[in-house]
Amino acid sequence: MIEIPIWLLVVLIVLIGLLALMLWTNLRERNFKIHVPDVDSFEEALPSIAGMTTAQIIPGNSADILQNGDEFFPALLESIRTARETIHFETYVWWDGGICDEVAEAFAARAREGLEVRIMIDAIGAQKMGKDLRQMMTDAGCKVVRYHPIRLIDIGRLNKRTHRKLAIFDGEVGYVFGHGISRLWLGHGQDKDHWRDTGVRLRGPIVNGVQSVFAQHWIEETGEVLIGQKYFPHLDPVGDCQAHILWGAPLGGVSDLELMVKMALATAQKELIIQNPYFIGDGEMVELLGRAVQRGCEVKIMVPGSITDSPIVSHAGHRHFEALLECGVRLFLYERTLIHQKIMIIDGIWSHVGSTNLDDRSFDINEEAGVGIIDAKVASRLKEAFEEDLKSCKELKAKEWKQKYTFGHRVVDLACYLISGQL
Repeated sequence: MIEIPIWLLVVLIVLIGLLALMLWTNLRERNFKIHVPDVDSFEEALPSIAGMTTAQIIPGNSADILQNGDEFFPALLESIRTARETIHFETYVWWDGGICDEVAEAFAARAREGLEVRIMIDAIGAQKMGKDLRQMMTDAGCKVVRYHPIRLIDIGRLNKRTHRKLAIFDGEVGYVFGHGISRLWLGHGQDKDHWRDTGVRLRGPIVNGVQSVFAQHWIEETGEVLIGQKYFPHLDPVGDCQAHILWGAPLGGVSDLELMVKMALATAQKELIIQNPYFIGDGEMVELLGRAVQRGCEVKIMVPGSITDSPIVSHAGHRHFEALLECGVRLFLYERTLIHQKIMIIDGIWSHVGSTNLDDRSFDINEEAGVGIIDAKVASRLKEAFEEDLKSCKELKAKEWKQKYTFGHRVVDLACYLISGQL
């Protein structure tokens, strides 16, 4: 037993309470409600959507849509093979075997030839990558860095992961995608063991923005600043696409990504298409989608059906299905495999492709990245892919959902929704 004066005990309790309050205040998600005035067209809102999310709409780009592993991995490996000076790559998932080894060996081969190869992997998402594979790349000359490694001194950062998927070659070609480096992303989404996903290959001035997003984490983990033409070259216009880059906000701040999504929902006029594997709408998102329907916008949302890698997320997402269906939103359940792409298409003009899920973890905790593309042709290609995906979907109807939405189902959904801030 240790005797201490009662006044000292009171002071200690007060100090502990104040520290706990400061920590909670710093980490809690601040509730905010956006109020967007009426606009006559979605085009009118686009500069504000970009500007309010600290982005700039940049003209003169080209954008190639890459569907599934069959298109993504050959393109990525070709860019690795033809790079001249620098290769930068960031991802969340990287496992072992097959395509994982092939990509690693491709990076290592170019490093042995003298190229600068920088690779950022998430310490948790890439846990399945064997030490031998990482060592092989390091021995070849690749700089391989783990984002927020698991160690005691970084325990406060353990929950904050990089979920970004980026690749930049010579500062001239950039990739923004949802694919992980795993056998699950091979093929064309043909079955439950081969997931459906979408990425985009960019050329033109927008690639400087993709490079900047990569450099942000690289500086954070290594202190190395990327300076010079080989990292940020002058890029002439190469196409007609306008584009803007979006990335995640720090924990506890007002998320630029959430603001972007909700501003887009609030200003869509004709058609809104969403494909997302982890869709957990909050009350405000439901309200915004309902308002879109009321002003004549057709809203279609595609989410996983019976095939998912996270049943908890699916149950949390069910929480607002009834409200969405009652306000006129059309919900489609994809049944062939897990849809993993994160796509938004608005009014056949603007498209968003990237790593961002529509949940609180992506909005407020994880580091994400995406690209908004203002181009009718790109929107049309993504819409064609969506319509093809509809062939593997079952549309959920309000009457059917009410019949199957039992008391037990509601309880499970509520329990999962209560922890949705961490999902």
